[in-house]
Amino acid sequence: MNRLMDKTVFPEAYFHRADESPDGNFYSAPRFVAHVDPETIEALTEFYREFVPLKADVLDLMSSWISHLPKDQTLGRVAGLGMNAEELAANAALTEYVVRDLNRHHELPYAKGSFDRVLISVSIQYLINPVEVLSSTRSVMRPKGQIAIAMSHRCFPTKAIAAFHSLAPKERLELVSAFLYEAGFEGIEFVDRSPATGDPLWILTATSPSTSSS
Repeated sequence: MNRLMDKTVFPEAYFHRADESPDGNFYSAPRFVAHVDPETIEALTEFYREFVPLKADVLDLMSSWISHLPKDQTLGRVAGLGMNAEELAANAALTEYVVRDLNRHHELPYAKGSFDRVLISVSIQYLINPVEVLSSTRSVMRPKGQIAIAMSHRCFPTKAIAAFHSLAPKERLELVSAFLYEAGFEGIEFVDRSPATGDPLWILTATSPSTSSS
């Protein structure tokens, strides 16, 4: 995946949303629904089996009632950060959870160097300050830790940023790659795990630097 130019200045219009009301209002009621097709969920789970080492400490960022991690995978700490307490409480994969609106508070409530892996599943399109959030995410990761941002073509349309409505899939991937680059991640790579049937599954992975710069 080609990165966009250094010191990218992203158009302000990219981050406008049809519904600019507080996100806490929108997410106040739990939504126990799947956000992609079953075949795509299975493909994502299999990717996580490969991507997340055994006994790793994992942060499921922008989490919900399901984390798509393999149920038979032995992990360490699995922290979830999301918008709805009922959804997070129902997530059997989590060992802990925090309710936090990243569009209001982009700093993550974890100590530096806490996690080996960070997962963002079909949610990156809701961040209005993605570089700031990803920079904070990098700071709570261990050196050479990895992040995986999974994307598809579904969303809550009124809460997704304008760029995800106006850009083609390849351009969206380039945009998120640029977010990661600006946030200080290295080794950004694209993986297509789209199943033969079901929703597409596009994944960007990246690595935190070997030494912290934050």
